[in-house]
Amino acid sequence: MSRNLNKLLNYSLLKISTIPLMLWIISTLVFILLRVAPGDPVDAILGSGANEASREILRDKLGLSNSLISQYFSYINNILHLNFGESLSTQEPVLNIILKSLPASLELGICSIFFAILIGFPLGFLGLKYKGKKEDYISRIIGISSYAIPPFWGAMLAQLIFSVNFRIFPIGGRFPIIHSQPQITGFLVIDSLLDNNFLYLRESLYHLALPSLTLGFLLSGIFSRSLRINLDKTIKSDYVNAAISRGITKRKIILNHALPNSLLPIITISGLTIASLAGGALLFEVTFSWPGIALRLHEAISQRDYTVVQGIVIITSILIVSLNLFVDIIIALLDPRIEY
Repeated sequence: MSRNLNKLLNYSLLKISTIPLMLWIISTLVFILLRVAPGDPVDAILGSGANEASREILRDKLGLSNSLISQYFSYINNILHLNFGESLSTQEPVLNIILKSLPASLELGICSIFFAILIGFPLGFLGLKYKGKKEDYISRIIGISSYAIPPFWGAMLAQLIFSVNFRIFPIGGRFPIIHSQPQITGFLVIDSLLDNNFLYLRESLYHLALPSLTLGFLLSGIFSRSLRINLDKTIKSDYVNAAISRGITKRKIILNHALPNSLLPIITISGLTIASLAGGALLFEVTFSWPGIALRLHEAISQRDYTVVQGIVIITSILIVSLNLFVDIIIALLDPRIEY
């Protein structure tokens, strides 16, 4: 037991040791790509009609007149001290911008994953139960279609059907503009509960429902297909056949033996899904006017706001890398076949 714990500790330390290198590569790529991309943040702030003297004063203030090498080392040094600087356009600390925007994205992401599992798992079970029948083909079509639909197109279609035509849900936003948002944790559902304000809770859930259901449906195909394939493979294994020969009911076999072993690959897929969610959320948040970190990134890119883009990409990368590390360690703990 102690030997296994030492091996797991060494495995975890090996994984953790790769994180600084990955983050350094990502940070360097972001720095280079922002500088070689066409456009000038000074033009974005002052406009193309500003005189040269004003442009030079602002360039000096923002540190853009220094050499690229000097800017790079200053940039890396600031990152090491968790100092992401100030927004070039609003002069607000980048860390404050991230802390205000991140809870909205996390709230949407968590609810979307919840609905993806809620939709995907029953579809996977349905397809396996009626394998080769009409229900199986329907579940496959739904799973493949949901995964193939581009997120921004699915978002616009959902808005058109449920907001414009049937007027069931609001077309966008996170909270009614006429109300002041409760600010405790940044998660509106939790803040409404902590504040004992059920009007705010209703409004926050009302605005959260359509984007989270839409994104959950688009992600559900991954879970339904994965569950169906892995559960079908597990049911055909020797230990399941041995359990059947001992007279154990099929329901107990699935719940106690087949399902737990089928969930291991799904845990891996969940980590990858969240990573892809971070990449695909940009146009999704823009479409729903959801004030999350992806929408703020879109605004920063359009404004050529180097510091905000750099800060958001680095923080998002840290979260994704940490999540993947956590998933790897969980799988190593649960699956004895993995050698570490």
